[in-house]
Amino acid sequence: MELPASAPADTTSVFATVPLATEDLGLSADESAAPVPAWVEDSRADMSSRGKFLAFEESGRRIVVPLRSGRSRIGRSVGAQVRFDDSSVSRRHAVIATDETGVKILDDRSLNGVYVNQERVQTAVLRDGDCIGIGRHFLWFLDNALVGRPQEALPAVADSAGH
Repeated sequence: MELPASAPADTTSVFATVPLATEDLGLSADESAAPVPAWVEDSRADMSSRGKFLAFEESGRRIVVPLRSGRSRIGRSVGAQVRFDDSSVSRRHAVIATDETGVKILDDRSLNGVYVNQERVQTAVLRDGDCIGIGRHFLWFLDNALVGRPQEALPAVADSAGH
């Protein structure tokens, strides 16, 4: 008995062109799409130098990447400075542009978009604590401008009695 020929398997990838639902990310609908994990603040506290950083988790590891002046690429390509081997991330997903005026993120024509604090953006100026959504991944932008600053240079804070 001869079996009927089956159609070849479809091996192409399908990318979502709308934001991923919170349940696709393992979050409940009433939960923030990117609650700040405690390790983010722990990473900030452990930093000994001033600068701008991206912090994220990958395969159970916590990674903090310093941002240098110029451009840094986020994507699936082996040439990306921040690389995610994940089909929800485009090869050339986003670009981080850093200079003396600040840090911007730019969507590099990705299929799934770039999100800053849950809002889809084409370009956005990053501020300390911003959450960046790239595919299924969350990264936090940390700007440690106060690290290493002498204590006496910090503004005095009056106690609740007004002293």
